[in-house]
Amino acid sequence: MVSWPAVLASKLPLPSPKSIVMLCYSNLFCVSNFTEEQARNRFQSELEFIQCLANPNYLNFLAQRGYLREKPFVNYLKYLLYWKEPEYAKFLKYPHCLHMLELLQYEHFRKELVNAQCAKFIDEQQLLHWQHYSRKRTRLQQALAEQQQQQQLPHGNATAK
Repeated sequence: MVSWPAVLASKLPLPSPKSIVMLCYSNLFCVSNFTEEQARNRFQSELEFIQCLANPNYLNFLAQRGYLREKPFVNYLKYLLYWKEPEYAKFLKYPHCLHMLELLQYEHFRKELVNAQCAKFIDEQQLLHWQHYSRKRTRLQQALAEQQQQQQLPHGNATAK
């Protein structure tokens, strides 16, 4: 079985942490001065980066290289919380990234990510979630469909009278 971080790493170019830090310094306070193309590029870069945060191995990489200890990078992570808003979250393919982004706001979590075992544990938990999520979702959808059918039966009889 192929784990999704390997697939993600092979398909998505991971943004360079140095380019993210440079983005923190250069663009964080001049959003209104962007042209439409610059705004689109920034949106795409931030979208790619925030989705990389769903990859525990990438988080481990950032932690081991010291990026999660740098104040500008931590500030950038705080800035990215706007992705939790529905008008931005709808573009995400990996919603786990929002949970990881939330956890990255805590210094203790950022320090623990240096440990490869921490990243491995998170990776295993994600895989378990995905394995059970589809079965659980299918059962919930079936129960909801049955409930809606039962609710429609009395309404159909009432209109026929």
